[in-house]
Amino acid sequence: MFLIPCPWCGERDQSEFTYGGDAREEMPDLDGRATVADWHKFVHLRGNPRGVHAEYWHHTSGCERWLRVERDTVSHAVTKARDTGVLPKEAT
Repeated sequence: MFLIPCPWCGERDQSEFTYGGDAREEMPDLDGRATVADWHKFVHLRGNPRGVHAEYWHHTSGCERWLRVERDTVSHAVTKARDTGVLPKEAT
């Protein structure tokens, strides 16, 4: 376990969050033109980087906002966390 500094809720245990994927990968367009293969690649085919890595984390047991977190995958030390601007469903 490690701690993630949520800009809205403060420092919280990683168990309050859900991993959302590699923040360096671009999500397929939501306009309906993305193929099943595009989504399969984005969701399931991930690298296993060693060292500092940018990731998306969803604060599911807190403010429900999406964060972009920079974390060392070896030590789990979080060096940066920022809000992505994606609001909870109730707020939109």
